[in-house]
Amino acid sequence: MDISVVVPLYNEVESLPELVAWIRRVMEEHGFSYELILVDDGSNDGSWAMIEQLKQQDAALVGIKFRRNYGKSAALNVGFATATGEVVITMDADLQDSPDEIPELYRRIVQEGFDLISGYKKKRQDPLSKTLPTKLFNSATRKMSGIRNLHDFNCGLKAYKKDVVKNIEVYGEMHRYIPVLAKWAGFTRIDEQVVQHYPRKYGVSKFGMSRFINGFLDLLSIFFVGKFGKRPMHFFGSMGVLGFFAGFVIAIWLIVEKLISISRNLPYRDVTDQPLFYIALVAIVVGFQLFLTGFVAELVSRSAPERNHYQIEKVV
Repeated sequence: MDISVVVPLYNEVESLPELVAWIRRVMEEHGFSYELILVDDGSNDGSWAMIEQLKQQDAALVGIKFRRNYGKSAALNVGFATATGEVVITMDADLQDSPDEIPELYRRIVQEGFDLISGYKKKRQDPLSKTLPTKLFNSATRKMSGIRNLHDFNCGLKAYKKDVVKNIEVYGEMHRYIPVLAKWAGFTRIDEQVVQHYPRKYGVSKFGMSRFINGFLDLLSIFFVGKFGKRPMHFFGSMGVLGFFAGFVIAIWLIVEKLISISRNLPYRDVTDQPLFYIALVAIVVGFQLFLTGFVAELVSRSAPERNHYQIEKVV
């Protein structure tokens, strides 16, 4: 099969008939063999009934329904597990992404050999309250991830080589960072493509401002797990040793300073009367705790079943 189109959706009953017909037309015009996987993330507006109705008209459609709303990441992860196409395309169900972009995305994956192509909504049809935070979010993600050539990490329209979606796990709110997950998994041929962004035709946006706070916390999480997931002692141990050493040096310096003052019959303050002593004490305690945290995390990491799971590309 050439293409699997994965569409997560939540309360998008009005747009589904038009979306399915649009995707089918594009696929038939270009002669692609395909499957369309619609993942209903616990909709309560009749979206599933519409999917069942559309399934009767289109054999290429696959419908998956969650019992409740789990979020976009869960929907994508299940869609990726179901997909069988050599190229996997993801897009949103609100008709803001154009299926007409699919042939070019497919060509770049197959002919140019990219692992992942991310859509870039250069001209967004969104208010400033969404576009400005998005720019800040994308800028921070570029700097922390090292993927400098992407301008829009959270664009729903993306194309993947099949191996990519079968070797990454999307969970929590990590759908925003799929390019970062792919990079950590060893898929480094990542590029972007400017895509058309249409104004929302039906319904309302399902995302609020809280996604930017959650997104930043998820970025810190994925950065830490990706870099130190198999060696947590390198992070916690280093911080702990630095904190312990700094506190120890300060405490010794205060004690030596007092002894020198006593030997020279100079006025002095008790070590415990100096605020710097308590800063040193806190540094020693926190440093010791961080070191123990790293030690425990290392034991947990070594006991994990995937501790020796590595990405193998080819064997000859």
